[in-house]
Amino acid sequence: MALSKEENIQYSRHLILDKIGVSGQEKLKEAKVLIIGAGGLGCPILQYLTAAGVGTIAVVDHDVVEQSNLQRQILFTHEDIGKPKAEVAVKRLAQLNPYINLQPIVEKLTAENALNLFEYYDIIVDGTDNFPTRYLINDAAIITSKPVVFGSIFKFDGQVSVFNYESGPSYRCLFPNPPKFNTVPNCSEIGVLGILPGIIGCLQANEVIKIICNLEGILSGKLLTFSALSLNQTIFRFKKNKEKKITSLEKNYEFFCNIPTSISEITFSELKTLDKPYALLDVRTDIEREHFNIGGLHIPLAEIYNHLAEIPTKNPLIVYCKSGIRSKVAIQILKEKGFKNTLINLKNGILAVPLDN
Repeated sequence: MALSKEENIQYSRHLILDKIGVSGQEKLKEAKVLIIGAGGLGCPILQYLTAAGVGTIAVVDHDVVEQSNLQRQILFTHEDIGKPKAEVAVKRLAQLNPYINLQPIVEKLTAENALNLFEYYDIIVDGTDNFPTRYLINDAAIITSKPVVFGSIFKFDGQVSVFNYESGPSYRCLFPNPPKFNTVPNCSEIGVLGILPGIIGCLQANEVIKIICNLEGILSGKLLTFSALSLNQTIFRFKKNKEKKITSLEKNYEFFCNIPTSISEITFSELKTLDKPYALLDVRTDIEREHFNIGGLHIPLAEIYNHLAEIPTKNPLIVYCKSGIRSKVAIQILKEKGFKNTLINLKNGILAVPLDN
């Protein structure tokens, strides 16, 4: 796929670079990459792959921009708050490089759509922050024979690897089983250094370019760990588990990852029609609460054990968070602590609530 005159100018530093050159840039132009998540990791991945000239880039994200995102998600501004991340990202990236095809996919990655989405793209990039989606990405990539460029962040530490490259080791080879329920907090609960996803996301973008251009040193069968505090960087090697065969997707990845699923749920539309007495419990962080809420008692999930006596025990209790996962954890905790009133999860959390409700 030949480069235009304008593209030759745009990518001139690549064209004179040993091991990239014209042939490498043409490979980049022909490549199709699917990025899952436009958050802390997705933003730098999107920016650098766009700047590098990857010809087709799609981003899957059903979330909207929140003020708390701006500390690390550098594609967004205050003017974008409340808007779909995928659409905002693509609009901004088009200003950086008008010579590529950018596609926003404003929907959640699920077992129902993953295989069809993955089929069209050459490389899948995992910029997610939860275990059910990571295992779903892994399995769908194996079934569709796509490599996955993986990244994860935790407070001050990050990890990068490449899974299923040329049928090499996968995420399940490194992490065969998900962690036990409620043992690994996410960034919303414990925080993350804002610079860290930029570093890890750039390393992921680097692996994507290496794969496309057939460069050496691809992190297949290797896990790179990075500490933003010590700046220590270590590479651990791991082997393919030849006994584990993935031929179909799990029926329910939340259940597989030990997230409680036998919990009553209610949509926001259904909630608005309720006329019987009920109580609301918001288990998000203080910052999330201040940005937007639908009322009710506020107890962050990390503090729930210390405030059990404050939680209503007579009327039905509807628990909500950002996406419906932390609220499920809270309900499970309350059940274990002996709460007998009806406990209901707000399905898909605040993400499903219109800002003008």
